[in-house]
Amino acid sequence: MPSFDVVSEVNKVELNNALDQANKEITNRFDFKGSDARVELKELELTLFADDDFKLSQVKDVLIAKITKRGIDVRVLEEGKLEKVSGNKVKQTYTVKNGIAQELGKKIVKLIKDSKIKVQGSIQGETVRVTGAKKDDLQNVMQLLKKDVSEIPLQFNNFRDL
Repeated sequence: MPSFDVVSEVNKVELNNALDQANKEITNRFDFKGSDARVELKELELTLFADDDFKLSQVKDVLIAKITKRGIDVRVLEEGKLEKVSGNKVKQTYTVKNGIAQELGKKIVKLIKDSKIKVQGSIQGETVRVTGAKKDDLQNVMQLLKKDVSEIPLQFNNFRDL
């Protein structure tokens, strides 16, 4: 039975490279001279620091530009709350979504069942395994998911033709 896995993964190396480039641009830009603007990464959580709300939005713009330039979809970023640190300084956290959440996995399996394509979808941790008798059916499922799932970027890997 041919099968493939539906996953949502972030290339951590490219994410680190994008952060390094963003921090380098922030330190070199004239409008950030003398300010405490930077981006930090801890596990899969980004923290943006700036002197005020305007500079924070500028830091966010630089970060998003660098992330997209490195080929990472910005839908992987989940915006956290804006916090005042001290005085006028602010920080904001962004969580990097990695893997398919349980409720989204259920939605994907339901989409596959409702499509009446002769394949089976099963949730396996943070991935959804799709198996079917024909490769064409699996390719139809890929097209369906690309069109209908817009919450997070999906990748299709581990294709097996047994």
